Amino acid sequence: MRIRTTIAVATAALAITLVGCSSDNNDSEPKTTESSSQPSTDNSAAEKAAGIPAEPTGAKRDALLAAIHDVNAKLTADEDKAIDAARNQCSGLNGGAKNPDRLAAERFSYNGITLTDDDGAHLNIGLRKTLCPKT
Repeated sequence: MRIRTTIAVATAALAITLVGCSSDNNDSEPKTTESSSQPSTDNSAAEKAAGIPAEPTGAKRDALLAAIHDVNAKLTADEDKAIDAARNQCSGLNGGAKNPDRLAAERFSYNGITLTDDDGAHLNIGLRKTLCPKT
């Protein structure tokens, strides 16, 4: 959460700096439209291509967190981390991972929590019911 805040503040400061530096005082020249060479910060197209669903909100988020909590209550202590792991696991499930249960166990083993393949299987069942249904 701290990293996101730091990135947001740095991005805002950079945006303000760039706006201040990009003003053109010479109004006699015609304006041209140039395409930006800066990469987009919107990763939604890349995430979608990788099989990563949009971050859930509202009831969908609550249902996902409940499914994760059912496997191990400690996993939802950091909700953002649990949501990120779930979204990334969808790419493995939808991308044909060789051992999705093991992959889930590895993805959700954080903050001193170590999961088994059986835990991963239960996580995958919950993910299929909530965030990433079979397509």
